[in-house]
Amino acid sequence: MGEGRVRGIMSMVEVCWHGRGGQGAKTASQFLGEAALDIGKYIQAFPEYGPERAGAPMKAFTRISDEPIYVHSSVTSPDVVIVIDPTLLGTVDVTEGLEDEGILLVNTGKSPADIRKAVGLKHGKVGTVDATRIALETLKIPMPNMPMLGAFLKVNNIVSIDEVSAIVKAKFIKKIGEEKTNANIEGIKRAYNELKIG
Repeated sequence: MGEGRVRGIMSMVEVCWHGRGGQGAKTASQFLGEAALDIGKYIQAFPEYGPERAGAPMKAFTRISDEPIYVHSSVTSPDVVIVIDPTLLGTVDVTEGLEDEGILLVNTGKSPADIRKAVGLKHGKVGTVDATRIALETLKIPMPNMPMLGAFLKVNNIVSIDEVSAIVKAKFIKKIGEEKTNANIEGIKRAYNELKIG
């Protein structure tokens, strides 16, 4: 796991995304899956909703494997947990099931040490990046899902920034135009570079 992973020796990586309805966790999980699919991996990407309304806590999951995936349930032992909305830290057990060498990535301006203490995580790694600030500076709206995708790419190189950027461009350019598409890609790259690990 982590930055040292070499392509071709992975078995399966499982990712759990925590967000609120309307924050784009489902979209980010799908972009990651589609980028992996494009380079020949087997993937699953799907959401799990509670109350179906904007602002309600929700999860999304991504599985990426070199082999066919026969599991068809929610991710219960994630390698990476991505928290798009930091207000969930006090209300949802975001570290539930996190593997011993797993990585918790949180959208926050706080340090990894502060987050580790706040959630009581004794193992693995914690990464923090202020994805909301990056989204406001690049997209001009508080939509931190794409920057958090960039944070994931920093800790796991299953797919490259270029591969994810190509999927973002293919999916977004007709919907939101070139300027906003490029802003999303800039947000991914900035979070990749600004992520702090502790």
